[in-house]
Amino acid sequence: MLLCNSTVSTLLKHHFPAVVAEGMAPPQRIHLPPVKIHMEWQRRRRPGAGLYNPGTTCFVNAVLQCLTYTPPLANYLLSREHSSSCRQQGFCMMCIMEAHVNNVLHTSAILTTSFLEIGDYFKLGMPGDAYAFLHCTVTAMHRACTSGHSDCDISTQATTIIHQIFVGFVRSRGISPFSPLQAASSVTAALENFVKPKQLGGENSFRCTLLVSPQFFSYPLYLDLGPYLSQAAGEPLHYALYAVLVHSGESCHEGHFFCYIKASNGLWYRMDDTSVTCCGLYTVLKQEAYLLLYACRPISRGRN
Repeated sequence: MLLCNSTVSTLLKHHFPAVVAEGMAPPQRIHLPPVKIHMEWQRRRRPGAGLYNPGTTCFVNAVLQCLTYTPPLANYLLSREHSSSCRQQGFCMMCIMEAHVNNVLHTSAILTTSFLEIGDYFKLGMPGDAYAFLHCTVTAMHRACTSGHSDCDISTQATTIIHQIFVGFVRSRGISPFSPLQAASSVTAALENFVKPKQLGGENSFRCTLLVSPQFFSYPLYLDLGPYLSQAAGEPLHYALYAVLVHSGESCHEGHFFCYIKASNGLWYRMDDTSVTCCGLYTVLKQEAYLLLYACRPISRGRN
């Protein structure tokens, strides 16, 4: 499950006071001012194009579609602000994503093979895992945001557009953009298990195991993360589902990936390589989800 935070001002309210109190210095400078991050779509438009699959790149296409319809990221990339001041030499994931989002929302199906450059283990013609590709893509985008800045301490890194959108602070003093949860019957059950106090001892004292469950579970359209915070933040933390990535097949390294996204017009669409079809909310919520993407935003219960 991937959670998109709100603006850095909310990030500071929810996370920074506690972190700074424990010895983490305030950022020396702000990479991107909070006013430039918009959680809601700035413009309503038709759904973008499907993506051509030259061979076993469905995992790339599904991830790219989910990122393309992440409102705060898409708003920023559509402004072309990054490329206008980019300091990255050679391959720049942010510049490539910026060009991709602008192209896919205005043109027909396009090739996506250039994205395979972000990892040596992603090769054209070889199947890959959507979770691994998403992790590499977000990491590469964050690295591009800090390129050329030698004074980028951890607090300053937390003010990049990518960190503000995708990363959160965990009270155990670990900072992780992705945290696989143990097997559970629902998203809320998984969250309750994640924050439940645990006694460590013996062989379990210094062990950290990441468990990825092949089981599928139910998931809601809306999430309230308030009950799972370590302290009251002063504002409700409401999240709304905006993308569901689905996998069909025996394992993550075979089969097929596609996704469902919520476009800026408020409608849901199934994105399956070059195929783009409108669908209902009931269909979206009945999928065997591989990845769920939620965005922090004010919730209007009367709107799907």
